[in-house]
Order: sequence, then C-alpha cells, then structure tokens
Amino acid sequence: MGTRFVLNSLRAVDLDRASRLHREAFEPLGERGWTRQDLAGLLASPGVTGFLLTEGACDIGMAICRVVADEAELLAVAVDPAHRRRGAARRLLGAVVDRVRGDGAGTLFLEVGTDNPGARTLYDSLGFRTAGRRAGYYARHGRPAADAVIMRFNLS
Repeated sequence: MGTRFVLNSLRAVDLDRASRLHREAFEPLGERGWTRQDLAGLLASPGVTGFLLTEGACDIGMAICRVVADEAELLAVAVDPAHRRRGAARRLLGAVVDRVRGDGAGTLFLEVGTDNPGARTLYDSLGFRTAGRRAGYYARHGRPAADAVIMRFNLS
C-alpha cells in the first residue's frame, strides 16, 4: 500500500510541531531553527499560509508561503530527515503551488542554499528556474556562509 500522507492547514496548536520539523531539517545545515514565536509571527502576517503533513501519528513535514499582490514566496519547506525521499516535499510543494495560484499569484519564488543539493535537485525537477543569487546569504554556525540561489516558478 502507498504512502498515506494527510495534509492540513498549519494552526496555532501545531506551532511546536512545526518548529521541531524546521529545527530538525535546518539545524544540521548550520541554520537557526525557527521557534514557535517565529512561526506565530509569520502566520499572523497578511497573505501567509502554512501546511502540516502527517502520516498516522507522525509529523512528516511543514511548509509556509506568502502571497503579496501577484507574487508568492516559499518561506520554508521542511521534512523530517527520517522521512525524506518519500514524496513529502513534493506533496507540500504541490499544496503551496495550488494555494498561491488560487490566491492569484503568477510567480512563486524561493531561496535555497548552494549547500543544499537535495533541495536544489527537487526544485529543478519541479520546474523552478534560477533567477539570481545572493552571496553569503545564509549564515552557517561553525562554517562559512552559503550563497542563496533565488529560484522562480511560473504559475500560469
């Protein structure tokens, strides 16, 4: 039987769970994980939506996006390291694309570290294209900062 992911909107009651997912996904890269307060602040902002992906009693992943006028930004997608390479990030990104397209965005942007080849390969495979680069954008604890690749996806 196939994977049985369940996708729900990220709610205030889910913030600790989403914070854990973000921390476990990004702290190994040397980034600071987002706190419950960070997530609460984001979700309270206009145009911001979040998703929580579960399977049974397990939290699998989370995503947060923002729409401003006709542009959208993927703020974060995080998948529990123990559940990667099973389609969770694709499922989350599909939900983000559907949501921002429905909210009237024509383009979806994201930033990804040059030191995150798995994520970059996924975004490439989904049709995101490089639109620019920010030198030294991601501070990394204990190692040099990583450049951010700005990627763009046409929603029309």
